[in-house]
Amino acid sequence: MNSEQFHVQIPGEQTIRVDSFVASLGLFSRSQISKRSVSVRNLSGEELKFSRRLKDGDAILLEWDNLPSSEINPEPLNLNVVYEDENCIVIDKAQGVVVHPAYGHTHGTLVQGLLYRCNKLETAFGGDRIRPGIVHRLDKDTSGLIIAAKNTGALEFLSAQFRDRSVKKTYLAVIRGAPPFSEGEIEEPIGRDPRDRKKFTIRTRNAKYALTRYRILSESRGFSLIQLRILTGRTHQIRVHLQSIGCPVLGDPIYNRKNPAFPDASLMLHSWKLAIQLPEIGKKRFSAVVPNRFSTILSELGIEYFNSLDSS
Repeated sequence: MNSEQFHVQIPGEQTIRVDSFVASLGLFSRSQISKRSVSVRNLSGEELKFSRRLKDGDAILLEWDNLPSSEINPEPLNLNVVYEDENCIVIDKAQGVVVHPAYGHTHGTLVQGLLYRCNKLETAFGGDRIRPGIVHRLDKDTSGLIIAAKNTGALEFLSAQFRDRSVKKTYLAVIRGAPPFSEGEIEEPIGRDPRDRKKFTIRTRNAKYALTRYRILSESRGFSLIQLRILTGRTHQIRVHLQSIGCPVLGDPIYNRKNPAFPDASLMLHSWKLAIQLPEIGKKRFSAVVPNRFSTILSELGIEYFNSLDSS
């Protein structure tokens, strides 16, 4: 029997069902959850019904058989480290890298690279090899900045800033078309799409508040380079919000069709800047290099992106 302790992190006064929280971890398939291959207890040992609602800060213990956690080992990945100290590490994540081990992804994850580089990480988090120090996530095909904690004190310090939305995260995207205004907000609640469990959509049942701010940096030939800031952290938030206004991210395999102008484009979304308070350091600002896939497409569009970014 395997077991792992998790702390619930959701904003404000919201609550979440036990089964929904377990599903959000990405460690188990829907079938495993529905077949009760995993059980959930509070720290007093009481088994919780899947309909039970959890609130921010709750601690639960997951128990399961036959999850491939034994296969989750440190791996020598080529991590692009932007910053590191005794409390945290900032990585410029490559496109295609999954953040933490999950159902179907037990090798080559960012967590396994961190376990290899930071050899005290597993011990600092009580033997956790699944999500040690993970403060926030990026989609597999989103590149760019992500921060991880190296001890429990730093994890709580950093996580609190994500909960109270004081972290400033800025993204770059190449999109089809252009939003209606040069600057604006997309304020639409986001929830799982009832017709396709792999997708999210706006205004669906149990959708949660989501806010994205954008600014157009440049336009050319029916495409735009835009800068975005998310004030909430919903799954696929930027991708769903942009699709909702008819401007999907170029290369998005879920929320956009292949574009004949760039049929081989991969997801053109990049976590570009991060401003956050660090333990014992204070406020720091980080920037990630603009990836080659951006420079290639922007050059083809005739967008002088360095000028655009310098003025942002």
